[in-house]
Amino acid sequence: MAAGNTVTDSLADSIPTMIASARIVREFAGVMPNLVDRQRLDENTGTIWNEVSMAKLTAQAVTESTELDNPQQMEDTLFSITPTVIGVHTVITDRVALRISANAYAQTGSLAQNAIERKKDLDGITALDGATTSLGTAGQPLNSGEIAAAAYNITSNTTEPAPASAPIHAVHHGFCLKDIDDELINAGLDTTTGEGAPLTVGVAAETYQNRYRGTIAGARLYEDGNIPINSEVDAKGGVFSQMALVLVEGRSPYVETKRLPELGGGATALYHYDEYAYGERSSGNWLYELQNDATAPTS
Repeated sequence: MAAGNTVTDSLADSIPTMIASARIVREFAGVMPNLVDRQRLDENTGTIWNEVSMAKLTAQAVTESTELDNPQQMEDTLFSITPTVIGVHTVITDRVALRISANAYAQTGSLAQNAIERKKDLDGITALDGATTSLGTAGQPLNSGEIAAAAYNITSNTTEPAPASAPIHAVHHGFCLKDIDDELINAGLDTTTGEGAPLTVGVAAETYQNRYRGTIAGARLYEDGNIPINSEVDAKGGVFSQMALVLVEGRSPYVETKRLPELGGGATALYHYDEYAYGERSSGNWLYELQNDATAPTS
């Protein structure tokens, strides 16, 4: 028998390990599904969502002596989107369900839904990369002029200007938006002395304190950390009218379960599903890609 006081080390094998808390690894909450035109593919209406656009007509002047005999043919164009299914499959054995910490077990259901929401956001980002026109330059920082140029092309192009009632969004990686912050903060500084008004009032002060998430030429800025950075350290965002991208959703997210009594003394398989697809309206007119340097900020 050893002599001395009884402390936790001496009874280490008798002290259970308890999981007091559990958390899911943090990830960026996507923004794309909330910035587009969301449409529902109703039940019993087929597998394809369809919309027609009607070509514009032209009016002409008519005087008292004019005999109006110039009928114009009406024309339509079909725009179709076919939602597809995505899913996440997990299997939890009964032994795990009985032995795992309740704190950790409570988080398992959120993991699959988070995966679905992330893919939904990434598919929206992929739609930005499919824009007909790309602004910005690889290896070069994002600047407000590129966002403004895209916004004015969206609202003032001669082919089909975007609806005035539809908001315009600018979505990019946070490393790129940092360049906008720097541009706004430095705008009031003297380029020779580096001096300027104190950062206490105005847009520069707001940006310095809270990041700038206002508008540039009518386009509101949004950060999306799910935008991938390629091997050249560039990222691709975009500026678009809310009516440019259509997110057609079919069946609402749902979960199916299946018992597997033959596996490991019993288990439950879970299948999480969602059905959706993105499409671009007025292709080439209401969506512009932005490609810029996405080097991690150091100052």
